[in-house]
Amino acid sequence: MTMFRRRAVLGATAGLALTRGAATQESARPLRMILPVSVGGLTDAVGRILADGMSGALGRPVVPENIVGAGSTLGALALLRSPPDGNTLLTATNNHPVMRELYPNFPHDPITAFAPIALAARQNFILAVHTDVPATDIPSLITWLRAQREKVNYGAGTPGTTNFMAGELLKESLGLEFTIVPYRASAAAVQDLVAGRLHMMIETPTMLRPLVDTGRVRALAISSPGRSEAFPDLPSLQEVGVAGYDVTAWQIIFAHADVPPATLASLEATARRVLTDPVIQERLKRIGVDTWPDPSAAAAAAHLRSETARWMPLAGRIRTN
Repeated sequence: MTMFRRRAVLGATAGLALTRGAATQESARPLRMILPVSVGGLTDAVGRILADGMSGALGRPVVPENIVGAGSTLGALALLRSPPDGNTLLTATNNHPVMRELYPNFPHDPITAFAPIALAARQNFILAVHTDVPATDIPSLITWLRAQREKVNYGAGTPGTTNFMAGELLKESLGLEFTIVPYRASAAAVQDLVAGRLHMMIETPTMLRPLVDTGRVRALAISSPGRSEAFPDLPSLQEVGVAGYDVTAWQIIFAHADVPPATLASLEATARRVLTDPVIQERLKRIGVDTWPDPSAAAAAAHLRSETARWMPLAGRIRTN
């Protein structure tokens, strides 16, 4: 073999080794799963289950990272400031499509700057009151609210969070007045509901179920249109006359919109595999969460458009009031 030929072969072998080494290094590199919410809430729990499932499916660590603040915009910014290589994802919830309306300084379009990967999970909410509130059903609650007006404290997350929007929607739907008290974390609001510093909340069963079961708070209704299998005795707000009321928590997994299409397709396939895994579905059910019949990126994009159209007018009224 000539000296030139030998060098060419050695060079090619070295190049292949470097390529394999880079691929191995990339496959071992942790993938970030940004959770723009506090630890302990619904979206945090869902995101951690999904991160665990995706870690197994990808054969590489998927590390949850809570980046909290400013109506989820800090977490969203963290995704958009990361390299668009598919190694950072975001598990976002209902406030994602309206965050720019409520936080005008957010510099990106929450629809076009993000690429939906999967429509991940959903859960209804419970309307619950402190046990001192003299209401045992929705009609008696409405009567009490009309008499008390701004004296009633309703606990919620920061403006734009699902339970904040749920409270605003209830006020508009019934023409009521009560004071929405924002909290940085839902867990703190739930503690104040139990202590009697708050009168009422609309919150997930993940947070409220143990308190309802032990009699520390009283559940009056659920927020989704139909009854819940988990709470078959609770009527829906629509059922008791709150026309059109429908609040369901949801989670969508997003990537940066500039991630290459082939990488997006690979991530979508992985997320679909995880979300149709019976083991993952059972883990989600144990915290009261359902998956969607179609978890695809296309279904996520369609749901996002629908939710944007539904909630943007209310978000605009909140910002201008």
